[in-house]
Amino acid sequence: MDYINAFWVGGLICALAQILMEKTKMMPGRIMVLLVCTGAVLGALNIYEPFQEYAGAGASVPLLGFGNTLWKGVKEAVDENGFIGIFMGGFKSSAVGVSAALVFGYLASLIFQPRMKK
Repeated sequence: MDYINAFWVGGLICALAQILMEKTKMMPGRIMVLLVCTGAVLGALNIYEPFQEYAGAGASVPLLGFGNTLWKGVKEAVDENGFIGIFMGGFKSSAVGVSAALVFGYLASLIFQPRMKK
């Protein structure tokens, strides 16, 4: 049942983002920022954690999960280091995911022949 919940929740998040792209004049970058900020706000309101426990990877993998990860990192860093934690917490909590995306993107560019669209 965990796989089914992850599938339908992740699909619903992606479908809502697609609807925003097609029915509004919002650019994809703004929609991505909206999703990250929504995840952070839901994390701050303690709504995202039970949602993530229910949906598993369906909630932690999309951009909402990234926003929640940033929020948790900032919260922990502020508890440990005070005000300066606002600036370092997000970097510390998301460093592994961002680094992995960069490394795998670079490896993919070596395997495949990237080129500009014409």
